[in-house]
Amino acid sequence: MKAYMRDVLGKAKQGNFAIPATNFIDWNSAKAYVEMSEELNLPLILAFAQVHSPYLSLEEAANIGKYFQEKAKTPVVLHLDHGQDLAFIKRAIQLGFNSVMIDASLDSFEENVRKTKEVVEVAHEFGVDVEAEIGFVGANGDVSKDEIKSIYTNVEDAEKFVQETNVDSLAVSIGTSHGLYKGIPKINFQRLSELRNVLNIPLVLHGGSGSGDDNLNRCAREGISKINIYSDFMDAGAKSVSEKSFTNYIDVLKASREGMKTTLKHYYRVFETK
Repeated sequence: MKAYMRDVLGKAKQGNFAIPATNFIDWNSAKAYVEMSEELNLPLILAFAQVHSPYLSLEEAANIGKYFQEKAKTPVVLHLDHGQDLAFIKRAIQLGFNSVMIDASLDSFEENVRKTKEVVEVAHEFGVDVEAEIGFVGANGDVSKDEIKSIYTNVEDAEKFVQETNVDSLAVSIGTSHGLYKGIPKINFQRLSELRNVLNIPLVLHGGSGSGDDNLNRCAREGISKINIYSDFMDAGAKSVSEKSFTNYIDVLKASREGMKTTLKHYYRVFETK
């Protein structure tokens, strides 16, 4: 069933748990996430990132997402992840995404505010929720030739940003990075506590893959309401296929789906999703 980010994250914030945002790149991955959501009777955030447009067009992603919103017995939010420009975000809204993210985190504070306010003004007219990011969640060496360092979220800047933009949720940087880790990151829980104490909107954590179950469980219990996972799903799907021998493509798809479903089941438990 179609659900709204404000509702599912509101419950998560109040209940001190997190909801997984599962990035899909095709029908098969979206189907895997929805099947596990229904199996456990838990809410789901189906997310499609602008950077994945070479694999799946925005129109295709919208059709897949809307289909599962209508078909699923559980609450499903269709979310645009890491929207990079207003034109793309507007198209996503027109196509039926009911939650969008504007990622201007590498811009100056003033430019980030300007872009976010512009997106909020457009999105709220259509009842669409908006996520933004302040600070910057970088990438580790496994997903980029050169390591891109994260920039921690400043508490005073975050408070001012929320006041000026009227954004609905905020992605914060507290020590995670995008991609797969070679070790376990050190999370700045003190910074998370400070952010939670001054902000009254749900907080989001990007770069959840490989961040460590204990870290992520604590994040969910101490103020993070939405945790993004992508790399771990792709890794699990590939491993599930590589462990077996196949004679047809249908069985390959099924095996990859099972790997992704098992990973989502694991994270539902880690995040204490209700």
